[in-house]
Amino acid sequence: MKTKITELLHIETPIIQGGMAWVAEHHLAAAVSAAGGLGIIGAANAPADWVREEIRKAREITSNPIGVNVMLLSPYADEVAQVLVEEKVPVITTGAGNPGKYMEMWKSTGSKVIPVVASVALARMMERGGADAVIAEGTESGGHIGAATTMTLVPQVRDAVKVPVIAAGGIGDGRGMAAAFMLGADAVQIGTRFVVAKESICHENYKERIIKAKDIDSAVTGRSHGHPIRQLRNQMTKEYLKKEQEGVPFEELELMTVGALRNAVVDGDVKHGTVMAGQIAGLISKEQTCQEIIDEIMKETAALLQGAIDE
Repeated sequence: MKTKITELLHIETPIIQGGMAWVAEHHLAAAVSAAGGLGIIGAANAPADWVREEIRKAREITSNPIGVNVMLLSPYADEVAQVLVEEKVPVITTGAGNPGKYMEMWKSTGSKVIPVVASVALARMMERGGADAVIAEGTESGGHIGAATTMTLVPQVRDAVKVPVIAAGGIGDGRGMAAAFMLGADAVQIGTRFVVAKESICHENYKERIIKAKDIDSAVTGRSHGHPIRQLRNQMTKEYLKKEQEGVPFEELELMTVGALRNAVVDGDVKHGTVMAGQIAGLISKEQTCQEIIDEIMKETAALLQGAIDE
């Protein structure tokens, strides 16, 4: 399937894997890219040397393009930004800030820069700043979220900018991808379904929690202090939300989540750790390889779009 994004990024299918902290490392990114999508290494708060090593390990597995997601609030952001130039990373996605100060440096080596946006205003700002595309991420997604839904955000961003738009948030199968195209997207970004991929290093407890999730199992913590995070309900979210309602100070709430994502992803503590996942988790029922996931989604999407044309 050819779209503006497949042509821009030189990939076979318009599916991008989310740059999820602790999850999106070289095994997963390389597997997604080898399957025809775009795998993303999540730099998160990792030091620059780790990011460089992950890029090189991924390239040992596949020669297909691989991207890196930069969390701009990371204390290592400046060093990571330089590594991406030195390694000539073809695609850079960004979150938690404005990549403006790195834009010229990244683009000078031919990198395509694609910021994640949660509003029309931010999408316009990123386009003016030189972004090659934007990822319009709805509140249905896992992790840090905005307020607008994917259904409302994507078409408004599509109308507001000329660069390609990638839809994210609540997309986990061909129906979601076909819907994203109808809303004006040129590709989709998928996170939660790739968490349970066979190539994902996530602890089996984490994968099983997603696979067994129901539609009502999503919880959002942090709304009271302006840092909402979507995850699956567990003992930690129950205690956190209770303290939020009681007006406990932000600093005390933050202490509850220090290291919590790593505890869930690496150690498998899905009771007291942070099990980040999108609202689409209730739709995911099995563990598959990245190739199987992409092939299944593309087959479903093609059938749905062809049906729409035939009708």
